[in-house]
Amino acid sequence: MANPTTAPRDADIGARTVRRVSTRILPIVGLLYVFNYMDRSNISYAQLGMEHELAITAATFGTASAIFFLAYVVFEIPSNMIMKRVGARVWLARIAISWGIMTAITGFVHSVTQLYIARILLGVAEAGLFPGLLLYMTLWFRAGERGRAIAALALAQPIAMILGSLTGGLILDHVHWFDLSSWRWVFILQGAPAVILGVIVLFYLPDRPAKARFLSEEESTWLTTEIDKEYTREKEHGPLAELKVIRDPKIIYLAVANFFAACGLYGFTFFLPQIVKQMDPSYSATNIGFLGAIPFLVGAVGMLVVARTSDRTGERRGHVIALMLLAALGLTGTVQFRHDPVPALICLSMVAVGVLGYLAPYWAMASRLLSQEQTAVGLAAINTIAALGGFFGPYVIGKNATVDDATAGLFFPIGCLVVCAVMLLFLKVPRDRPGLAVTQPGK
Repeated sequence: MANPTTAPRDADIGARTVRRVSTRILPIVGLLYVFNYMDRSNISYAQLGMEHELAITAATFGTASAIFFLAYVVFEIPSNMIMKRVGARVWLARIAISWGIMTAITGFVHSVTQLYIARILLGVAEAGLFPGLLLYMTLWFRAGERGRAIAALALAQPIAMILGSLTGGLILDHVHWFDLSSWRWVFILQGAPAVILGVIVLFYLPDRPAKARFLSEEESTWLTTEIDKEYTREKEHGPLAELKVIRDPKIIYLAVANFFAACGLYGFTFFLPQIVKQMDPSYSATNIGFLGAIPFLVGAVGMLVVARTSDRTGERRGHVIALMLLAALGLTGTVQFRHDPVPALICLSMVAVGVLGYLAPYWAMASRLLSQEQTAVGLAAINTIAALGGFFGPYVIGKNATVDDATAGLFFPIGCLVVCAVMLLFLKVPRDRPGLAVTQPGK
């Protein structure tokens, strides 16, 4: 039986440790994912300028957006397995530097074929970052704090889209340096920060609590012990044993459900500029960028509210189901009001809350259902199959979109979001114990 006199002291150590980890780890991890997500999706704004120069149709754009994920899914699981062995600091730095260089190179393509090749190589470079960051978070946050910690990570998505929308539109309208088309500068200027960030990660990010100089020995021991308590242990080790995790029915089920959610997320993300442009064809690129940022601002707020509520109650599944249905409703409204800016933006904001808000409770739920030995391959496997949704979502929308109606293909992601919600109704998920408050970056 635990000594009651040690409880206040343990609580003090715990609160102090969580606060220090949140302040030190979350900002750098969040920045990594901000530029990562911005660089994979900046083609959505660059397309507004490149469509004439490279003769890109809606179907071509959908394919160029989607083809990124084919290479991404092939290398994602191996990437997480390598990271587990070489350490987060070196591997995350490698990913950031290589994707930043590849994004900038995309600004120099001169044909659709070259664009496809550049997108494939970008997928190879980025592969493993998100599941790698999820794996990294399991080393630093207990289950009770993980929802809000993952929300701080997932908050990078709306921040990336807000930043990408605002800067993408401005670059398209105002940057024409060295006789290069403005759309090329979207890739060059938005890719460069990732290279710098990769160098910072190499010298700044500790691999695990035991190597964190900002924690005392007492704090790092407490954190490692607390996290170890939450996981079951597996007897088998080695690459072959790890890969057997993929056959686990619960991992397959979680992955398929997330695949349907990703069809909605990426279809929405990549086609948002075209949907906004359709509201009023007279909009400039800057207008589209500023209006396109509004749903993501609303989505960011919604994400934080959902994460806080989910962590406070310890409930994950119900939150995800409700958010999937909200996003489906929002997409349906977007189709209905596609030529009416105000209600269309309201509906797009509903979609943003749904497809962004679900990320924190979903990944907290997924990591909770896995053993510690399953996390590296399990999280990567779930995200790999979900990334296929990143292929099918934009691809199907692009194939069905027309010059006059960018929303014609939205019925596919609507159906996918509903299927995800139905699947999760049959998933048994234990409630997490409410944890200590997590300090968000900048607060």
